[in-house]
Amino acid sequence: MSTGTTDAPTATPHHPATNPNPNARPGTVDTARPCDDDTAHLGAVDAVHQGGDRPGGNYPGVDGTSDVRPEGGTQPAHRAALFVLADGRFPAGGHAHSGGAEAAVAAGRVHDARSLEAFCRGRLHTAGLVAAALAAASATGHDPLALDEAADARTPVPALRDVARRLGRQLMRAARATWPSAELDRLAGARPRGAHQPVVLGLTARAAGLAPLDAAYAAAYESVSGPATAVVRLLSLDPFDATGVLARLAPELDRIAEDARAAAQRVVHEGTVALPAASAPLLDITAQHHAAWQVRLFAS
Repeated sequence: MSTGTTDAPTATPHHPATNPNPNARPGTVDTARPCDDDTAHLGAVDAVHQGGDRPGGNYPGVDGTSDVRPEGGTQPAHRAALFVLADGRFPAGGHAHSGGAEAAVAAGRVHDARSLEAFCRGRLHTAGLVAAALAAASATGHDPLALDEAADARTPVPALRDVARRLGRQLMRAARATWPSAELDRLAGARPRGAHQPVVLGLTARAAGLAPLDAAYAAAYESVSGPATAVVRLLSLDPFDATGVLARLAPELDRIAEDARAAAQRVVHEGTVALPAASAPLLDITAQHHAAWQVRLFAS
């Protein structure tokens, strides 16, 4: 990954390990929480369960014997649904988060359009790739609880696990209101405190009738559009310059989405170890520090 500046997170191989308690209540409270409703009840649902030994019902598995539909969702495909899902105005709470950009701005690593582009490129190839692959696998129909555990293993920092689950809970509320789905209901019942956002995103895309590649695009684009929008507010950066950054990243975003879909297709034979586990240590460290700030504009 390019750049000549020090702001881009470095992709470092990370070998996932099972989190000892992946569904534990987060230990920290975000003082900002501008778009999160911690009192929202996503508890037990009345969806018809199909048996199985997982809470909330039986989900499609990763052994190739279950209902894995590589190119479809639970409703007829309407490609325009992708615009609804990827729209920054979709009420999923993402606009309250900077994707690490606020900490990077405070440290001086992001200060203009060029440094923003380097930051977004690094994030796209690390956190963006991981999120896109998880979303694509979820949209394919793989077990969302197994994917949620895989997401936990790929998120070593407690602050980021907390953020991912709160964003997942917020997205779940919006998704169930927009594209009602028994699969979404079952995941909400099994993870009342929230599943990881990319897993919920993929299941939402599936409920909307979108393909796994669409889910990968939505996750990958979100990984760079969020920081770009945040930096406009943090630095009063010209919005035209921020949009230019996103446009220049488009070819790389295409490749990330395709790589994510390919990884998701391998899950049926290889399990979740087939999913990428690229890490960005600097993003992880600054995210944990940012969570302790007393005053901040963004929740993360």
